[in-house]
Amino acid sequence: MMVKNAPYKFTEFKSIEFEYGTGDSLLNKFNSATKQYQYVNSRDSVIKTQLYISRDELLYLHRKAAELGFWDFPANEINNKDGKATPGITRYKIQFNYLRKTKTVLFDENFAGDPKLVDANNRLIKEIERVLNDAEVRTKKQQELLNK
Repeated sequence: MMVKNAPYKFTEFKSIEFEYGTGDSLLNKFNSATKQYQYVNSRDSVIKTQLYISRDELLYLHRKAAELGFWDFPANEINNKDGKATPGITRYKIQFNYLRKTKTVLFDENFAGDPKLVDANNRLIKEIERVLNDAEVRTKKQQELLNK
């Protein structure tokens, strides 16, 4: 595990942006500042909606990023030196925004770097996806209750 204290305080936290997709198109997107959530469903349709992530969930992701050493990740964890995405390979963009600083990492799922770094990236991605999935389930339940 790559542990280092976060150089940014949660009190200065503004938002998290998470994008992913295959090839050069990162069609699946979430921005906690705007609450905009866009994803491609099983029918290859782009769905746009609002998704609320609680302050506690954002704090959890901030702490998880610190625990996994996100602040020390290289900005580009991609295999192609020209920066182009490999067709069929998922690329992720993770960005934490603070008052004075922003940390952005591009990560290809087939990145051939240090296995500990790859593991740390995959664990952070899984946590972000879990938080988004939980929020999506919560949102659907709320909408169902409103429609009754």
